[in-house]
Order: sequence, then C-alpha cells, then structure tokens
Amino acid sequence: MEVTGFNSEVRKQVYKVASLSSCSNLAGQVLVSLVMNPPKVGDESYTSYWEERDRIMLSLSRCAEAMVQAFNSLEGLTCSKAEGAMFVFPSVRLPKRAIAAAEAMNTKPDVFYALRLLENTGIVVLPGSVFGQVPGTWHFRCTILQQEEKIQLIINRFKAFHETFMEEFRD
Repeated sequence: MEVTGFNSEVRKQVYKVASLSSCSNLAGQVLVSLVMNPPKVGDESYTSYWEERDRIMLSLSRCAEAMVQAFNSLEGLTCSKAEGAMFVFPSVRLPKRAIAAAEAMNTKPDVFYALRLLENTGIVVLPGSVFGQVPGTWHFRCTILQQEEKIQLIINRFKAFHETFMEEFRD
C-alpha cells in the first residue's frame, strides 16, 4: 500500500492501522483452534469430523498420485511422490532452444516455461528459480489442492501444453 498526499503524521497512522490487519481475523482464529483441537471421542461431531477429514485426505492423495504419474509420463519431466505437502516439485529438462528463447527475452527458463503454461492453459505453477536451484536445472512447484473431479481436465491441459512446447523447442 502507498499513501500519498498526506502529511507524515497522517501517513504513519494509516500505515499503523493497515499493519494491524496482518493478524488473523476472528474467523481465522476460530478455525485454527478447531484444527488444532479436533473433536474427541464422545463429542457429537467426532464421527462426522473424522469421516470428512479422511475423505478429504484420500482425495488429496489421489490427486497427488495422478499428478505425479502424469508428470513422470511426459518427456523431460520427473517428479517425486508428494509426502505430506500440498505441492509437488517436478523437474523439467528444457530443450536448448527453449533456454535460448528464454534468455533472448531476458527471462529465466523455468519462468519462461511457467508463463507459457499460464498463457496457453490458465494453469499456474511457481517457477523453481524463486526458491533457488542448482544452476542449469529447472523445476516448478505445483499444488495438489485441485478438486478431484477436475484433476483429469487439468492433467489433460498440462499434457497437451507440454507436448506442444517440447515439440516447438525440440533441439
């Protein structure tokens, strides 16, 4: 946020009020409390809570497995199994022509790949270069939080993009 056209005392007060919003609101605090203190045996919601939790966890696990399998089936991509995270981190071996195209645009190759993916499919991934990576290697972070009924559509879009990208920039 930027405040302009006000004297310094007013600006300080506005920034002070704005900084207070960095704390979670009441609803957020209640939710954290519920997550940290789930229902106990004998509580009215115990059974339904654990059924819903298990259903969600199994769905996330199936989504993660489907994504890892899809990534590993594609040329130049390798992906380890997701273990306890909301993300997978596929490595991508980019063709030299793709790296050269990225450099010509003064862009890191994984950023180039991620932007092309976004432009062509609407799929958002985070380039691995924002985390730091071994020079000359590329990866991206991809969430596994998609709705299970939509995962195959997302995988199909990703596969189509990746195959086209690799063909376009094939060495």
